[in-house]
Amino acid sequence: MAIATASAVPTSVLKPKNSITVIDNRTGKSIDIEITNNSIPATAFSQLKAPYADGERPENDTPYGLRVLDPSFINTAMIQSEITYIDGNKGFLMHRGYPIEQLAEKSSYLETAYLLIYGELPSKSQLDLWSWEIMHHTFVADDLQQMIRQMRYDSHPMSVFISAFSAMSAFAPEANPALQGSDLYITNKPLMNKQIVRILGKATTVAAMAYRIRINRPFTPPRSDLSYTENLLYMMDHMAEPNSYRPDPRLAKALDILFVLHADHEMNCSTSTMVHVGSSLVDPYSCVAAASAALYGPLHGGANEAVIRMLAKIGSVENVPDFLERVKQKKELLFGFGHRVYRETDPRSKVIREVAEMVFEVCGREPLIEVAIALKDAALKDEYFTSRKLFPNVDYWSGLIYKAMGFPLDFFPVLFVVPRLAGYLAHWKQQLDSGKNKISRPRQVYVGKGRRDYIPVEAREERPITGKNGLNAIPHYISKRRLTKI
Repeated sequence: MAIATASAVPTSVLKPKNSITVIDNRTGKSIDIEITNNSIPATAFSQLKAPYADGERPENDTPYGLRVLDPSFINTAMIQSEITYIDGNKGFLMHRGYPIEQLAEKSSYLETAYLLIYGELPSKSQLDLWSWEIMHHTFVADDLQQMIRQMRYDSHPMSVFISAFSAMSAFAPEANPALQGSDLYITNKPLMNKQIVRILGKATTVAAMAYRIRINRPFTPPRSDLSYTENLLYMMDHMAEPNSYRPDPRLAKALDILFVLHADHEMNCSTSTMVHVGSSLVDPYSCVAAASAALYGPLHGGANEAVIRMLAKIGSVENVPDFLERVKQKKELLFGFGHRVYRETDPRSKVIREVAEMVFEVCGREPLIEVAIALKDAALKDEYFTSRKLFPNVDYWSGLIYKAMGFPLDFFPVLFVVPRLAGYLAHWKQQLDSGKNKISRPRQVYVGKGRRDYIPVEAREERPITGKNGLNAIPHYISKRRLTKI
């Protein structure tokens, strides 16, 4: 084993100060890796090559360079970005340099969307034109409406939303790089901007359609004279009222603030999916469908729904201590606390408490809020949870607001994905505008079987039809009659 020895010459003279030196103890080889923005390129480690050790698996590819293994991207940055910054240790979030608290208080969702996508706050005329364009691209093609109408009444709204966006690429062949050329969005920026406007405009319409299917009501056409969130509430709720009907402005404002809070959150699961899929240069509708499918997962977009179910299960303030004890005993799961990034309070949760009170003034106080407050207070006084950095996050409070506003639980992820489209599109545009796009292709560390030769079925050893490698691993739709024949 090679050992690095100290040198009499100061390290700062021998090596660039802003770098690290890595020594491969297998070979004694050392490499210097430059540190840029507190990061190093993982490809640098491919320089560290070594012969196979005695008995080592050839599948390790040791002579071809060292690989970096980081399941779930715990400490791996996949892009350089100018869009969103999170300081998880201080509980700080900003978009393009603007703290989230200021944007939630002073901005609007469409203005924040413009900021995320184009890098600066719009001027008055830019904002007016931006808002006009989006609100005049809200109609959905009749053929697409017919497709959505065929969805079952009990379909999950996210399934409807994802299916609709996946189908949208078929309604815009001029926007499909597979038909118009792979460099379509690299060379044609006006077309890129048009698809951004279309996606943001049609998102609320598709969301409302997914809701109207559930309640077996005809679709309500969008109105361009309403604000973004007003229009969403109008399309969801309008029944036989006159056309002058408008949703309560306090609820529209509350929803707009929630949309600002959810507009982007850096490289989370669904946003990284948008970037990953977008790297293939597929059309943005397909990218949005893929990213939305990632958000659909219970560990991502379903968190606030899980909070409501948890609070309902607790039932009353008196049951909170027993519930927390069961959490400590690993007998219950605690939802809405802690975050993959934040080690202190989620800054969005501070803003959302004020929004909750705004909604309760209109809709009445949500009964579960008392349980939520008692659970939060008890957890923050308990060293078990504070030592593990388990503080309430944005999902803890947002679900209570959505429930108070009358949204069904399975519609919560839709209210998450609609505003997040601004972040998806911002990262997609940033990647294609960078001039450095390469198709994402992660490596793997293979730990499976080594090379072996094929054995004809007649010569294979008999195995029982039960056990982990038997027929119980085959889906249950295989009939018993067929199993008997086997």
